[in-house]
Amino acid sequence: VQLQAYGGGVVQAGGSLRLSCAASGSIFSIGYMGWFRQAPGKQREFAASIAIGGSTYYVDSVKGRFTISRDAAKNTLYLEMNSLKPEDTAVYYCVASSSGSTRFDNWGQGTLVTVSS
Repeated sequence: VQLQAYGGGVVQAGGSLRLSCAASGSIFSIGYMGWFRQAPGKQREFAASIAIGGSTYYVDSVKGRFTISRDAAKNTLYLEMNSLKPEDTAVYYCVASSSGSTRFDNWGQGTLVTVSS
């Protein structure tokens, strides 16, 4: 599975941004999809994920502000980010697990989101 994330950029605090991730290759083998992020000088952390059935999971710090969704017809994952804060500044990585697994063993390249205060 190949994952291509895009949509990062610079936005002011309080603004919005939408990240996209196009999946290709063995699409049929994908289970969960999600987003991790890594802020400057910090460890990579889980941000959000979505199951095939549509169940979503978020880290507490983004609940109510971020929305993850997936379009199966377009093989694309999205992360709608609203009310952005400077602490959301990070490289965001698109991830996917194999069907039947919760382990994210497929990673795309990151896309940088910078939130200015």
